[in-house]
Amino acid sequence: MTTNVVMPQMGESIAEGTIVRWIKKVGDSIDRDEPLFEISTDKVDAEIPSPAAGVLTEIKVKEGETVPVNSVVATIGTAGEAKATTATPPSDTLPEAAAGQPEAAATTASASDDGAESDEDNESEPREDARRQKSSPLVRKIAQEHNVDLSQIHGTGLSGRVTKQDILGYIQLGKTADQPAPKTERRAEAPSTAPAPAAPTFKPGENVRVVPMSVMRKKIAEHMVLSAHTSPHVYSVYEVNFARVSMLRDKKKADYEAAGAKLTFTAFIAKAAIDALRQFPIVNASIDGDNIVYKKDINLGIAVALDNGLIVPVIRSADEKNLLGLTRAINDLANRARSKKLNPDEVQGGTFTITNPGIFGALYGLPLINQPQVAILGVGTIEKRAVVIDDGIAIRPMCHITLGHDHRLVDGADAGRFLADMKERLENFDEAWM
Repeated sequence: MTTNVVMPQMGESIAEGTIVRWIKKVGDSIDRDEPLFEISTDKVDAEIPSPAAGVLTEIKVKEGETVPVNSVVATIGTAGEAKATTATPPSDTLPEAAAGQPEAAATTASASDDGAESDEDNESEPREDARRQKSSPLVRKIAQEHNVDLSQIHGTGLSGRVTKQDILGYIQLGKTADQPAPKTERRAEAPSTAPAPAAPTFKPGENVRVVPMSVMRKKIAEHMVLSAHTSPHVYSVYEVNFARVSMLRDKKKADYEAAGAKLTFTAFIAKAAIDALRQFPIVNASIDGDNIVYKKDINLGIAVALDNGLIVPVIRSADEKNLLGLTRAINDLANRARSKKLNPDEVQGGTFTITNPGIFGALYGLPLINQPQVAILGVGTIEKRAVVIDDGIAIRPMCHITLGHDHRLVDGADAGRFLADMKERLENFDEAWM
């Protein structure tokens, strides 16, 4: 009996996925729920388990290829049935993908008429309306903020879907050559607005090694460009004495380990940040056009460094957890992020983010905001330094904390009050909060 392996639906808004790595090869035996291949989507990287036990008989999609959800990517059968690996999905993949994606089926059907000029003239307006819909809420939000008409962008995603990369490229470089220019009267005195070609980054024969970006690296690049284009970043830095926190951590470390949690400084910082966010809700907000959206839930993102990039899993309703609960959540999400076991909803919906470049020895960091949030906390290294206390010189564990904030909404005074509140909580951390 043959079992089809399909590209899974890793979240409601995800229409496609990229095969990053095949863990098994054609002819390998595999058990049910054993990891079969690794995928990357807009939201998360994950290892996909086998839907059945048997032998991997055929691989239909190569590493690095992107296919719609519900597409058949491999087959599992019995020993002796293995076939040669094929480079591309067979034609019967498309109907299966379309069956799971009504929107994709409709847009594919309309796209098949593009070859006839008379049809194109008659249907140009409906087709523009369809193109407006073939984009994610994030893409439409970016378009609204930058006053961009999505119908003017040629989408490179599934069935002409306008992706984040499409709209960011449009905003940064202007309309590409394959996009029709608006019909306006040409004026001789008007200067050309076509973007200048990018200068080559290396010369022929130069001693370089060129490798393609990974899917994760591309998505990180897209998010960082989006953040830099969206928010005017301003930074405030405070120095914090961690003597009290260090003493409590040493005192409670064994108790937490007995409860199955590794107590780190990050948990103390997260607790102080959550309490400060309650006091200053403007830092836990977002901008929607001309409106301010105050988030009642505190969904705390904790950045986790991976071998090939960075991911930000989210602790939902973090303000409902005590220090032990936060410690367990941080440990769990970090471990599953590194082992590619996160679910898509665990990297979405964050309202505030903490990133810790200090674990690599950085004195402090100036991180970019995780859109659509309006602030991000950077934590520097915690190290003993000479400080003045009561007019005397003392050695204390000190740390710089940085708040990067969106100056469209968060002013310097807001940032200062938020960081001062965090500093007070950390330097006078109450054992009862644990």
